[in-house]
Order: sequence, then C-alpha cells, then structure tokens
Amino acid sequence: MKNLLGSTALAFSLVAGAALAVSPTDSEFSDTGDILARSAQHTDIDYDIMLQRATQAAIYYMPAVAQVDFIKATLRAGGDYDTVNFVTKPFGSEKGFLTANDTTAYAWGSISTKTGPMVVEVPPMNDKVDYFGSFISAWHVPMVDVGSKGADQGKGGKYLFLPPGYDNAFGTAAELEAQGYIIVPGLDTHDVSYSFRPTLLNGATHAEAGEHAKGIKVYTLEEDVTGDIEPTHYLDATDLPYDCLPYYNMTFIEDINDVVQNNPVREKDRAIYSMLQSIGIQKGQAFEPTDIQKKAALEGLELAYAYMQNKFITEGETVAPLWVKDGEKLSEWSFWNFGPQAQMGFPFEDGDEILIDKRAATYFYVTFLPNKLGGATFYLTGLRDSDGNMLNGTDTYKLNVPADVPAKDFWSAIVYNMETKNFNRGVDRVGASTKDLDNMVKNDDGSVDVYYAPNLDEVPEGYEANWVTTQSATNANDWFFLFRLYRPESKDWFKNWMLGDVENISNR
Repeated sequence: MKNLLGSTALAFSLVAGAALAVSPTDSEFSDTGDILARSAQHTDIDYDIMLQRATQAAIYYMPAVAQVDFIKATLRAGGDYDTVNFVTKPFGSEKGFLTANDTTAYAWGSISTKTGPMVVEVPPMNDKVDYFGSFISAWHVPMVDVGSKGADQGKGGKYLFLPPGYDNAFGTAAELEAQGYIIVPGLDTHDVSYSFRPTLLNGATHAEAGEHAKGIKVYTLEEDVTGDIEPTHYLDATDLPYDCLPYYNMTFIEDINDVVQNNPVREKDRAIYSMLQSIGIQKGQAFEPTDIQKKAALEGLELAYAYMQNKFITEGETVAPLWVKDGEKLSEWSFWNFGPQAQMGFPFEDGDEILIDKRAATYFYVTFLPNKLGGATFYLTGLRDSDGNMLNGTDTYKLNVPADVPAKDFWSAIVYNMETKNFNRGVDRVGASTKDLDNMVKNDDGSVDVYYAPNLDEVPEGYEANWVTTQSATNANDWFFLFRLYRPESKDWFKNWMLGDVENISNR
C-alpha cells in the first residue's frame, strides 16, 4: 500500500508539473521593468478601465442588443410583448431591419416568461402559405424552427416556453409534452423573439400572407389550462416606419441595460456582467450613468463598431470567398463563414469557449438564424467589384444576372447601406429580383443587366426596371450586396454555376 501511495503521489507530481509553466530563474524572473514608474504615467485609470469594459460589453452583448431592439421597436410602434406584428406587402426602404429582404411579408413578435410559461400557437400551413422561421432567446440563439421544415412539420402547434427554474406548477415538461405542447428546449432567458418568413404557394399574395399571420396566437399557459384565453393583439406594420436597428449611440448601452434587467444573469455571463457596473449598469437598479461613464461608453462603443466592421470587410473572417480553385479566388462573391456553427444550431460556443468575436461579427449584420440550416435560401455577399475594390456610392456598377440562376423560386439582389447594414433610406427600390423580369430589358441570351448608380437621372428610356439607386439618406454612401437564391436547385449548385462579379462602369 505504501508503494502504491508513493507511486500515485509521484504520478500526480509529474502530471501537475507538466501542466505548470515554471518561470525562468535567471535575471529576467525578477526584472520589474520599472513597472511602478511606468504605471504612474496612467493618470486616469478609472476612465481607461471604463473604456475597455464598455468596448468588451458592446462586443459581448451584440446579439442580445439585436434581439431586444425588436421588442423596443414594437413598443415604439404601439405594440407590446405578446403583440403579433405583420405586413401585407414586402418591406421597403422605410423599414429598419438588419439585412432583411424586400420580397417577403414577414410576421414577427416577442414574448416574456418573466411572469410564467407562455404559449405561441403557430397556424398550420395551407395551400397558400407555409412558414419558415425560428424562435430565438434573448441572446439570439435559435431554439426551434417552425413550419414544414420545423418542429410542427407544417401541421401547426402550440410552442410552449417554460421559464428558467420552472416549478412544474402546471405539470412537468414531460407531462405537458404528452398533452400536445411542443416544448421549446434550452430556454435560459425570459425574453424570446420570433420572425416567420411566409413561403407563398399556388399564386398566393402578400395580403394573404398577412392574413395568415392572424393565425398566430399568444397567451399564457395558465390561460390555456383554464380555458380563458385573452384575444391576441395584432399590429399591422405595413405602413409604419418600424425601426429595430441597433444604433451605436447611448441607446445601445440602454439596450444592454434592458437585457440585464429583463433576463436572468446566466452563469456563463457573470464575468462580463460584473464589468458593466463600470458604465452604470447593475441589475435591479435604475440606469443613471454619469457624464464620464457616458463618455467612456460612447468611445468604447465606437471602438467595438470599428472592430466588428473590420471583421465584416476582412476576407476570410465574417464572410469568405465561395468560388476558389487551387487556392486562387475565381470570384469576389463570398458566403457566410459560419464554420461548424450552422450544423450545431448557432450557439456560438465550442467546448469551453464562447465565440464572442464570431458571434458579434455575425449579429452585427444578420438576425434570426435558424436552428437547423436548410436549403431554403442561400446568401451571396458582395463587398467588392471585379477589380477587388470596395463598392462605393459614387460610381456606377453593372451586374449581369444569367437566365439560368439555379433557384427554384426566385433570385434577388439588394443594396444595403454599409453604415447601418439596412436598406438605403428614402429610395423607391432597394434591389432587383426575378419579380422585376417582366419589366426588364433582357439580353439575347435571356440574362439581364442590372445597373446600380448613385442617382437615376440618366437612365435610358425603357430601362427603368434595370436600374437601382445606391443613394443613401445618410452620409455613409458605401454599400454592399446580398444576392439571394431562394430554394437552390441542389446542395452543390455552386459547383457547376457561378455568378459574375459586379463591374464598375463609371469610366466607360
């Protein structure tokens, strides 16, 4: 036994020693480098720390801010939690959504489980409308998808949200599931949002999609159990200037505070939460930052924006080249560089690590990723022209769209403002799509040339449908494309087909 104990102790010592970095014992070990004198040069330490913590908070909370802004936009529009928002025509430039499309009549809304379990009843698909979309947590993690590709398989269903720490007051999750509820897994926040994109079938109209949204019902589990369900509130946002964009001013910091106040502080977020007190955020207390805290928060926010923007435009980071051969790019078009997150359901976690930078850089420009990435849509991102230069709001560009785009439904090519990652404001059209083909002038091979210009003053007569303005209502005239293929013909469609680069034709 004595030998065994000795052997075990020796083994532990070897393992511990292998895991412990031993500092060198030469003169460098005790060389302070005059750290006391050098540190004395920092005369405003509290501010410097505020600035650092504000920067990291903005990056860390980016996905949660993008989610809570949906709730706050609904409040500004006259709705509330539990309100179902819908439109009867696609979004135009008056709507403020991160990289939404202009071809869909969305339905969306938010709930909170702060006072108890909630139910969102999703209507079954019919011969006119099917839904594609998901429910997301306050941290923008997609929890479950809906519709024919989702948990209800197109049959509709009662999606049940049990709050963190649910006390089984209405039965256990297993018992409730046996009663027919679709239990939404992994809910670790109170706030939940959803966005459903209708797929129109058999010639259905956007107005019919709007009517289908009225089949979404929101109520508490208690109401369902007692049979006394209050009517759901619907908000027709078709003609409202609904704006749920994150803005990089003090409202962004207020958004972080709202996330903290309205949701549990998760174990994994405790460290970053403890840093928020530097900029005046503390759970259960009013947000009343001092002037110096506001200054640090805004400077930190600017740095965070610069960091995420750099991630967005740096090749291989947020987006990466799609068409590559033998290590050489064949095209400037990129795909969304999610890595294995798409197969994992976009938790933006990997083992012991929270992928803070990748998560922030993603939700910097997109929202409502699905729990299970299917083949409903593929997004090509265009940041540069055929010469590799960033797209700008001064020059005129031409994009040739072939007749054989491998999309079963349709394609669209939309302009997004580089500053806001939203439509350019105050314009009649934000993009072009298959739905414009009847009015477009076509080439002999069936392709169409779409022109993107800062103004439409010199459009040739008869070519109006072929031209889209890149004019912006802000001072930031730089822009980028999203070219969407709705229902690609196959999973490997890009192996046999390639979209040509956009050409700068200003000097022609």
